Amino acid sequence: MELFHGVNVDWLGKKWYFLGFSLIFSIAGIISMGLHWAHIGSPVPLGVDFRGGTQLQVQFQQTPNLEQIRSAVEAAGIKGASIVNYDVPSNREVLISLPEQTNETSLDTGRVQIESALESHYANPFTVRNIQVVGPTVGHQLERQAGLATLYSLLGMLIYLWFRFQLIYGVAAVVAVFHDTLITVGAFALTNQEVSLTVIAAILTLVGYSMNDTIVVFDRIRENLRLTRREPLADLVNRSINQTLSRTVLTSGLTFLTVLSLYVFGGQVLKGFSFALVIGILIGTYSSIAVAAPMLVAWQEWRARHGKTPVLPPAKRAKA
Repeated sequence: MELFHGVNVDWLGKKWYFLGFSLIFSIAGIISMGLHWAHIGSPVPLGVDFRGGTQLQVQFQQTPNLEQIRSAVEAAGIKGASIVNYDVPSNREVLISLPEQTNETSLDTGRVQIESALESHYANPFTVRNIQVVGPTVGHQLERQAGLATLYSLLGMLIYLWFRFQLIYGVAAVVAVFHDTLITVGAFALTNQEVSLTVIAAILTLVGYSMNDTIVVFDRIRENLRLTRREPLADLVNRSINQTLSRTVLTSGLTFLTVLSLYVFGGQVLKGFSFALVIGILIGTYSSIAVAAPMLVAWQEWRARHGKTPVLPPAKRAKA
């Protein structure tokens, strides 16, 4: 299905606008992550999966009063608990999170203390719907493994594109995906949302999604290089992006509408996951056009300035 016919947008002519946009959001995210690091020792707020602690999902028979719940918890000697509404108000649910504890015994004790505090100091019958207890050692291991999983995925894609296309294609794609990941994580820091295991799963999904979108553009660039060897690379890249624009808008647009619906109607449980997908799909689609493709032209121009062959050759034909 072709949405756009005869499109002739000079994408590379707008590269400085794209660069400015990327710098603004990247720097804003980095500054926000730096402030979080100085305040809590982590670049983003971490969920109980990573920081360790106890988290209770409690449903009350009557509409809960957060201030009264907080007073009841503090009256039981529990300090630093996070108490927020959970899901839609009609469910009358509250999420109570205790800060990181030093050992597994204190984690279990914290759960018992919260239940006892609500029974003794808050006259509103309740039911504990879900309990998460994660020790500090396990939390730190999960944090490390999540970082390594993201790093290994980028490295694997770089190697694949190196052999499938050329090294410069792989470098450009990995830089674009790193750019996407940085802005997505920065969005969590800016909005003060917690990063959990489900958010890491969303980020890894976006790494693959963004890479796939970039490969589509790269493949068209490679095919056009085979057909037209004398056309300036900047014009060829513009033409390639315009030729794949309908596919990009259809696939990314429909996916974005799906994850946006998930964010709006999915409730608190899926909020972090869907928020990462919403931001990531927008940035991932943008980067395949505004980050990855211009890097190929910048590489050619650098080679030309240093007296090397300025034309980016196509990759070898794939074996049937």
